[in-house]
Amino acid sequence: MVTKDEIVHYIQNIPPAPSIVKQTLDFTRAGDLTKAAKCAEEDPALKLYLKTLVNRPVYGFRNEVTDLPQIFGILGVSTAQQILYNYLMSVLVPKKWDLFELDHHAFYDLQASLSNKWTKILSHLGLLNHDNESAITLLPASIIVCDALFGTHKHEVEQLKSVKSLDYNTILFRLCQLSLFDICNEIAKKWELPETVSRVVHASSGNDHNLNPTENVLAQWMHLLLFFELSQSTYVSAGLNEFIEFKIDFVQDIYESFMQVVEYDACNG
Repeated sequence: MVTKDEIVHYIQNIPPAPSIVKQTLDFTRAGDLTKAAKCAEEDPALKLYLKTLVNRPVYGFRNEVTDLPQIFGILGVSTAQQILYNYLMSVLVPKKWDLFELDHHAFYDLQASLSNKWTKILSHLGLLNHDNESAITLLPASIIVCDALFGTHKHEVEQLKSVKSLDYNTILFRLCQLSLFDICNEIAKKWELPETVSRVVHASSGNDHNLNPTENVLAQWMHLLLFFELSQSTYVSAGLNEFIEFKIDFVQDIYESFMQVVEYDACNG
């Protein structure tokens, strides 16, 4: 079963953020999207990722967008920053998923859908800013970490889950006193993401205390958004509905408002 040594080894082997990506992020944060696009052109993998992701159906472009300055101009500063963080997550995506029945397209659709809905939620809450918007990008990393750690122990995990009906996050914490969200925090530090980003993502587990009012609200909405997305048939079939425990008491007071925002999004998507 998973040990702390395996977790340490996994974290140590996460590559640092590529210099081109860091420079592109710096230009994006500064609001210079022209220089950001020019910088991104120097990295073929980043260039391909940006074109692939923004042309997914969830972004709703009728014609394929291939020109990077145009892509950055359409996305704007906050969304461009968000997608660059998504790219950092993409370097962790396994070539073959061992635990979850996913492929690259399904995972990228999950990233895009989470990002799209999160931006609308932040606008609804009046909390839209660069760091809050980027926080959602770290959440899918917890799914990647889960697959990486448990994939080679799939048979043992399935036996344990059948006996105790535990979610993956709870199993990991009981084994190692570390949650999937703790590991995401380590990833965030390695990639020099703002602490505000990792704090909100960690709190979205529903297990954190001593949050300030804004952090608590963001954590509630992110927790509910995650479960809304993972309840879609594609992700239920992939096994992601057993990812972490859904804490209904944590989100009960926002459920009606959340559904109104999501339903409005669906009607106008």
